[in-house]
Amino acid sequence: MKALTIIPGKPNSAAVQDVPEPPASDGPVLVRALELGICGTDFELISADYGWPPPGSEYLILGHESLGRVEEAPEGSSFQKGDLIVGIVRRPDPVPCIACAVGEWDMCRNGKYTERGIKERNGFGSEFWRIEPQFALCLDSGLRDVGVLMEPSTILAKAWDHITRIGERAKWKPRNVLVTGAGPIGLLAAMMGKQRGLDVHALDIVKEGLKPQLVHDLGGTYHTGQVKDLNFSPDIIIECTGVASVVAEAMSKLGNDGILCLAGVSSHHQMETLDIGTVNRTMVLANSVMFGTVNANRRHYELAEEALLKADRNWLKRLISRREPLSNWKQALQRRPGDIKVTIQFAAN
Repeated sequence: MKALTIIPGKPNSAAVQDVPEPPASDGPVLVRALELGICGTDFELISADYGWPPPGSEYLILGHESLGRVEEAPEGSSFQKGDLIVGIVRRPDPVPCIACAVGEWDMCRNGKYTERGIKERNGFGSEFWRIEPQFALCLDSGLRDVGVLMEPSTILAKAWDHITRIGERAKWKPRNVLVTGAGPIGLLAAMMGKQRGLDVHALDIVKEGLKPQLVHDLGGTYHTGQVKDLNFSPDIIIECTGVASVVAEAMSKLGNDGILCLAGVSSHHQMETLDIGTVNRTMVLANSVMFGTVNANRRHYELAEEALLKADRNWLKRLISRREPLSNWKQALQRRPGDIKVTIQFAAN
């Protein structure tokens, strides 16, 4: 079968090659791939910033934003042939730590987890893949055209889950949210903020085109420029750019009792001068919180599906700016102006 692979540690080694059928050890549910989302993590893997192959293998099959159809499933499982399915990315460590032991592998304490398409497990970027039933989710059939957005949606479902939990430390009724960065993660964050009845603001460097329109169509307000120049102090900020200067400005702009969620991963060698004393004084006196979030557990996948089902389907479909067939995989890995979410299509139905 065909698969999109890299050689971890070797920059720009991405290739589509013939690989063996997925082994039974990957799980008893056999899945025919429909679509694969491409994200910033994949570009970092291709650039050899990180990434680990499965033990004993030279290559790693890419892909963690999955969508497929069940071909075979064991009797007694919750799956049957034809089901729409997505795979959960992370697996708990074998020890396990206290978090992994209760199914919260996204909060692994010892770093011995593995991840499909990223760390020591082949991903979903192949014509067929296998998975364990407990690490898969059967999707509502109505999500076929946007189901590939599930995995990125789980990141924001977790972010909002944790924001809510932190907010419950005291009587708190947030009015607004600022999302920095209007890529797919930022737009999904804004969508979920709107679903919570908040006044949604999004900030990005793009001044015109689809991104501002998508925010406007949500009923949100779109900004360009700098965070520090905004004329309000947000109750919640979800930072999705990973740009050090934006993070620094967000820390200073947060309102009283505010919560800053860091959802973007910064690239290497970003230097930003901070007056840590002032940051400390501001955050202490304002009872503000800053936290980071990455990955998701099964509950967040379920929350993400609920959010996608509530959303306007036509709005969601516009997040997918390009769908490239597997034969055009090189084009799919080329960043173009105006791209939001690019996917690789493995099969039509």
